[in-house]
Amino acid sequence: MQQPPNGVPAHQLPPLVWQKSRRSNPSGNCVELAELPGGAGIAMRNSRHPDGPALIYTVDEIAAFVLGARDGDFDHLIG
Repeated sequence: MQQPPNGVPAHQLPPLVWQKSRRSNPSGNCVELAELPGGAGIAMRNSRHPDGPALIYTVDEIAAFVLGARDGDFDHLIG
């Protein structure tokens, strides 16, 4: 699968298994991620708008973000 464009409506992607963090709260204020078929990347969507736009990232981009989050690079954004 070729990587879809950023902002594609999530319902236009092939069937995906979406996952959100165990830290998400019951009000649905979270993002969900799903692996695209064939290693084409990772899709991210707003759980409150599951048919809204999906941002598409490469695996390397998600890895850089997750590793940066583990290192505390973004702690200043959450107070």
